[in-house]
Amino acid sequence: MQGNLPPEAQEKLEELQDLQDTAQKVAAQKEQAESTLTESKTALDALEEIDEDTTMYREVGELLVETEYDEAHEELEDTVDSLEIRVEQLTKQEERVEEQFESLQQELQQMLQGGAGGGPMGPGGAGGA
Repeated sequence: MQGNLPPEAQEKLEELQDLQDTAQKVAAQKEQAESTLTESKTALDALEEIDEDTTMYREVGELLVETEYDEAHEELEDTVDSLEIRVEQLTKQEERVEEQFESLQQELQQMLQGGAGGGPMGPGGAGGA
């Protein structure tokens, strides 16, 4: 079927496929960041329930290294803050990709429905090469 498409339509279709790939990658990154954020918030909540004098360890590669309460608390807060920002950025990126996808999809539909005659298809149409 793609062989019967005009070159402009084929280009739009390839752009749609690229956007779909991008959307999937962004969604996977967002899911990963949200998961890590949830884990970090849970750890921070648990840390706040622990006595500050309790001996604590943190993972460094394959090792467990003793750490201070204040240091662990500060690191977790920083991690939560940066992950919240990351999730927010990915959400915005996801929305932008979705808008681009929908716009491109409409352009392609207009091109395929009315573009067979080769004439302009009204205001706001794809006006370029």
